[in-house]
Amino acid sequence: MNKKVCVITGANSGIGKAAAIQIAQQGHQVIMACRNPERGEAALQDVRKESDNHGVELMIVDMSLKSSIKAFAAEFLAKYEVLDVLIQNAAAFDIRQKERKLTNEGVELVWATNQVGPVLLTDLLLGALKASEQGRVITISSKGLAVYPRLKVDVDDPEFANKKFSVQKAYYQSKQAHVMYTYWLADQLKETAVTANSIRVTNVKIDVDARYPGVPKWQRKIYSMKSKFSISPEEMAETYTYLALSPEVNQTTGTYYDDPTHIVKSNGWSQDMENIKLVMGKTLSYLK
Repeated sequence: MNKKVCVITGANSGIGKAAAIQIAQQGHQVIMACRNPERGEAALQDVRKESDNHGVELMIVDMSLKSSIKAFAAEFLAKYEVLDVLIQNAAAFDIRQKERKLTNEGVELVWATNQVGPVLLTDLLLGALKASEQGRVITISSKGLAVYPRLKVDVDDPEFANKKFSVQKAYYQSKQAHVMYTYWLADQLKETAVTANSIRVTNVKIDVDARYPGVPKWQRKIYSMKSKFSISPEEMAETYTYLALSPEVNQTTGTYYDDPTHIVKSNGWSQDMENIKLVMGKTLSYLK
């Protein structure tokens, strides 16, 4: 077996943790990139036990902060020359949030975590990905975008500085931008052995009280109803694992997956290269 090195952000719970277990079970080197040291350490022990792979590692990163991402990349590159798989799983979406929040670097939290941070991390690790025999970048979007078929990214105000903030709108705008980033990245890397693909995550069962303590009763009821039609984190993680490891997708890039057998399309606006260039121009301006 060709042992791969795989970084998964947001791997301390849910789909990210399930994917870490599945990939580690196949004997690969998994680096769990987590924001909270205590939760990350607890998840690390679970993943090592469930996978029977004690080579799984924990490294700390806050995907909302450029300074933290740069420190993480420096730490990773000091240890590893090659990165085979980068799964950009971490995301900010707190259903309790009512007001716009800024990071301590002055960027709106959802936009910083879900778009700017992953783009920066990929950029910093691109040399290691290119050093792989066949590097893979996997980004994560949401099936909830289907509720917003005409959604556009507001490149003039992606941080909701001059309009009413909604955490749902901020989240889905960032996920739309992230799909567009995937198309752009695939085009940028077309002359290399590195691929970029995205996954449209469907409704996944979550423990609402554990993830969102104090959430109102009516919201708990909604999530309880949704869970009846949701799949498990382990089931959704199978698509992560497929895109991370399967030889069937060695040459596949710029593609948007529902699951290993279904390829989908984002809305027409997001597929237009001029719109993609505008979104990426705005995104890259944050990296300076």
